[in-house]
Amino acid sequence: MTTNSSNPKGFRNVPPPQGNAAPRGPSPYSRFIPREELGSFAAWSPDTLNAELDPPAGAASAPPSPAADPPAVQAQVAAARQAGYQDGYRDGLVALDSFKQSFATQMAAQLGPLLHGFNAQLDALEQQMAQAVAQAAVMLARRVVRAEIEAHPEHVAEAATQAINAVLQSAKHIRVLVHPDDHALVATGAAEALLARGARLLAQPGIERGGCLVESDLGQIDARIDARWRQAAAVLGSDLPWNDGGVGRDS
Repeated sequence: MTTNSSNPKGFRNVPPPQGNAAPRGPSPYSRFIPREELGSFAAWSPDTLNAELDPPAGAASAPPSPAADPPAVQAQVAAARQAGYQDGYRDGLVALDSFKQSFATQMAAQLGPLLHGFNAQLDALEQQMAQAVAQAAVMLARRVVRAEIEAHPEHVAEAATQAINAVLQSAKHIRVLVHPDDHALVATGAAEALLARGARLLAQPGIERGGCLVESDLGQIDARIDARWRQAAAVLGSDLPWNDGGVGRDS
């Protein structure tokens, strides 16, 4: 291999390949591009390839500026946000109303039987309380009446007078039965009524003090104290007897 001394730049010419057949076209090895025919160029290095593949720092990750959006796009975005807010608010109200109705129905189903049972128990308690109050009032009234009879036994004469006047005018053979201790009181206090009806006054140990029993051919008038007491107690809804084991003792 020889160096061509006529090449001032020192490039080497590679001879064409040897062979019997002549090449059909010009060989790519016929000549090199002279330096003066080249344009601008730069030396290549591996860093050059990386610089071409990697974009500049911050170029790909930077989001588009909102100011770059047209006003029409911004208006559409604002309208979409407002519409979404209104739809969500409306759907929230509907869901809340549905929840309240469901909750009210559930609570009514749970509390209904409870309230019904409570009202039934309250009614029963009120009835018991009313009966207890009435019973206490009747017992107190019985004590008052007994104390009044003991303190003022002359009231038996008034009771006998009322019983005699209640007998029919057509009745005959009228008899007035009183307790022996009340005989004198009735004879004095009801003398006018006895004389007007022609009635006889009789002492009867079985008649309790404070009352009398008037008999006639047409029936009898029961003005005994226990019968009168039963009528008065029945008005108060009580069946408390007058005599429950002894005069002056309450149950």
